[in-house]
Amino acid sequence: MIQNKRYMKTRILTLIICCSAFFTACEKDGALIKVSGLEPSEFLSSENSLVLTKEMASSSVLALTWNKSTLTISDASMKVPVSVPNQIMEVSSASNFNTFTTITPQNTTYAFTGAALNTLAKNLGFTAGVSTPIYFRMKMAYGDNMEPVYSNVITVNVTCYTIDMSVAFILNADHEDTGFTLYSPTSNGLYSGFTGVTAWYNWFLREGDETIWGNLGIDGNAFVASSDQSTHWNFWYPGVGGCYYTTLNTASKEWTATYIPELLIRHGLEATLTFDRTTVQWSASFTTTAPNTTFKVLSGEAKLYNKTTSTDDPSAIAKTVGFIPHADSTLTFELDSAAAGFITIPEAGDYTLILSLADPKKWTYRVKSGLVMPEEPISRFLYLPGVDDGLPGGSWTFNNYLNLVSEDDSTFAGAVNVNSLWGYQMGLIKDDWENVYKMGSTAGTLAFKGASNITPPTAGLYLIQADLQNLTYSHTAITSLSYAGLNDNWTMAAMDASAVPGVYTSTVNIASVSPWGCKLYLNGGWDYFYGGADGVLKFGGPGIVDDATIGVGTYDLVASIRNAASYVFLGNSVYITGLNDVWDFTSAVLTKSSIGVYTGTVTITKTSSWGITIQLDQSWNRYFGGSLTNLVYKGANITGDQSLANGTYNVTVDFIHNTCTFAVK
Repeated sequence: MIQNKRYMKTRILTLIICCSAFFTACEKDGALIKVSGLEPSEFLSSENSLVLTKEMASSSVLALTWNKSTLTISDASMKVPVSVPNQIMEVSSASNFNTFTTITPQNTTYAFTGAALNTLAKNLGFTAGVSTPIYFRMKMAYGDNMEPVYSNVITVNVTCYTIDMSVAFILNADHEDTGFTLYSPTSNGLYSGFTGVTAWYNWFLREGDETIWGNLGIDGNAFVASSDQSTHWNFWYPGVGGCYYTTLNTASKEWTATYIPELLIRHGLEATLTFDRTTVQWSASFTTTAPNTTFKVLSGEAKLYNKTTSTDDPSAIAKTVGFIPHADSTLTFELDSAAAGFITIPEAGDYTLILSLADPKKWTYRVKSGLVMPEEPISRFLYLPGVDDGLPGGSWTFNNYLNLVSEDDSTFAGAVNVNSLWGYQMGLIKDDWENVYKMGSTAGTLAFKGASNITPPTAGLYLIQADLQNLTYSHTAITSLSYAGLNDNWTMAAMDASAVPGVYTSTVNIASVSPWGCKLYLNGGWDYFYGGADGVLKFGGPGIVDDATIGVGTYDLVASIRNAASYVFLGNSVYITGLNDVWDFTSAVLTKSSIGVYTGTVTITKTSSWGITIQLDQSWNRYFGGSLTNLVYKGANITGDQSLANGTYNVTVDFIHNTCTFAVK
């Protein structure tokens, strides 16, 4: 037995050794094991010439593909690891590859977006607007430091565009563009600007060349920046929301945040400005009683946080801020209130001062006649952190929410899959852990920044309603969903609950147009219902009138009443349009395999230029976009297909889970 174990260990070691050379032999008890078959790859590209533009940044513009040698090993009882041979793509601006950069692909295809290819060209020293060749080849070897074999060389002439490195884009924790930026006037990697954020706000910064900066992924290194996307974390602000002056230095790999809790009008007038986080504006109204009244805008005590202080409030460095107005209505500022300059009001009267700080290229101020009372716009959503942390893999997030029912009454409602371990909270601002509603003195009441979390009901699907004006909430268990009103028939017909909580289905027959549309009713009663339009459900809304446009026939009605509540009427087929840049209803037809699920086979022969859509009929008016993992009714084109290699795929579109999957056939 010991001898057999030793023999097996020797055979495993032999395989490792033989895979690290082009031709290697080892002997054990007279056995000679050989591996062979490494050949140069045939290397192909989808394009031989490209003129890149900024509009192509997120689109796939170049696909490279190659074949991989089939290796053989003399001992049939052993297998060559799939990671052998090593494959490295070499990229150069010189045909002799005297200098080159490398890319390590994960399979036998590699696709460049416009931004990635433009950055590659920039790093190779290309001049914008000039067509210049890039040379690609594949290098194959059994292991490091072993004699490689090379593919044929591919030449692609690329005309790149100028990359603006003066502006960097603030991304949220999901890497989505927030619309806000930081600015580097000399494009030297030192960015700055004002931001309006919630407490502990998580973010990244994307430069013009697509480099994404986050926090160094090592504990104890807050405010230390890293561009290594494989290891870095998101940045995070301190635990107080509001206005921050933010800087990021890519050379020193450090960022700072200066918290400005208040701005004051002083030295001639006295008023306190109000901050609007969503617009990054400060404003105040005041009255002057004499002509040529002057005043200054400065801060109280500000707090500077950096890598030395971390987010520790007692360690924050005390600062002050002074704004300096200029004749062209622009602003500059200094981290010193003594530097503040005077603003002059020529005539007596009522005025409102507005400081606009969102554009880091140009901060401005404006004085307009009249008094303006600041009014906080109400959110479209009421977020429920903690409402489902008891689910497998659950945690405290802002992924669950109620939808606004009435802005005048500040009421919200929605279906929620409740499974809460410690109670939950309600908040109007996503990722704001500070300004939340908790339970009031008794169950059913709310208190802003209260002491205790809202006591949850037992786990299950509930209608949750909240009234922020009267500070009340309620839980109603959802036991069923029914439809009524189709064909002007108001007898409720129960729908079938799917495996996904809050998603219901039913096969319906439309024989005539209902004058009132149809509605979806909870628990078999008339009190709680959904109406809607254009694929969106609204609690208490008007009837759904799709029957007036989709025509008579039999359809599957799929309704999802949680979060972004939606509905759809489905026929027997759906159509993928845009695949291979073909926009018709015959090339990629999927047929119904079960309610809400469609399957079929497609062949990809080229990368789509504009992505794809999933059309529900041949009207072009009813379709899904979004992404492969989150289909959205009438959403933007799906671009996930652009990363797929050419080949034949089994496709499944699932409107129960709102997903589209491509599996190699």
